[in-house]
Amino acid sequence: MSEDVSKIAITAMLVEGIVTYFKEFFVSGIAPWQMILSLVLGIVIAVAYKFDLPKYLKMESQIPYVGCILTGILISRGSNYVYDTLKALNLIN
Repeated sequence: MSEDVSKIAITAMLVEGIVTYFKEFFVSGIAPWQMILSLVLGIVIAVAYKFDLPKYLKMESQIPYVGCILTGILISRGSNYVYDTLKALNLIN
């Protein structure tokens, strides 16, 4: 049961991060370089080091690297966001 809750929570957090970026880039029409750089660096680092949080939660995708890309988006949101996510999933104390 708690594993299912963790999967739902991580999916919700990833969707929220993606929607935030889409809103900023496409709706507001403003693309701040800090957000773009953060997004690119987060994804590059996650792919380069094969960080895949959904896979860790046994949510393997049939599409290669999608878990790494989603994890990169999560990383790009910043350390507070990642810390809060991991704490909510009971992966850290």
